[in-house]
Amino acid sequence: MVTEAEANLDGNAKLDFREARILCADASSQGLDILGQMLIGFGIQQITRVQTGDEFKKCLARTKFDLILLEGGLNGNGYELVNWLRRSNLEPNRYAPIIVLSGHTPRAQVEQARDCGASFVVVKPISATTLLARIMWVGKNSRLFVEADAYVGPDRRFKNEGVPAGQVGRRRSDLSGEVGEAVDPNMSQSEIDSLLKPQKLAL
Repeated sequence: MVTEAEANLDGNAKLDFREARILCADASSQGLDILGQMLIGFGIQQITRVQTGDEFKKCLARTKFDLILLEGGLNGNGYELVNWLRRSNLEPNRYAPIIVLSGHTPRAQVEQARDCGASFVVVKPISATTLLARIMWVGKNSRLFVEADAYVGPDRRFKNEGVPAGQVGRRRSDLSGEVGEAVDPNMSQSEIDSLLKPQKLAL
């Protein structure tokens, strides 16, 4: 078990999870017990446990959470619950990071989790080290929240390399890949030096 003292972002800074509110959703009471013990070991004190989709929705309607841990098979299809939350009007919970926990992770299911708006997928059985690393990752990673007809959730692009060649950007922040003609002539190095060189002030 990883203890709170061992939970470091950069090897020096100690994480403090005491104020974090975590929602754990799993139909298995044993699964919830194991997950709860790991979170307590990280120093997390405010943990809410639910075992059905209805309880999941009711909790989200009345309490603000900083992180959601959801078993992929909850309610028959936990991915539908993720999709429901992302498209709901339950602010700020609809923006909360969601980590899906699943013992079945073929590519199709991982893509389904990604496409329904999950932040990350963790394979079961879960190790405390892996879970902590993923919690830290979603906590540090400030991905934009995307709202479109076909998708609502954190930006699925992990690297911002711009719009692919020949494509038109779909996001407001996307810039055109075409570079226009220079409006002003290039400055010479001496002109740049004279512009940026500190000048003495005459007092």
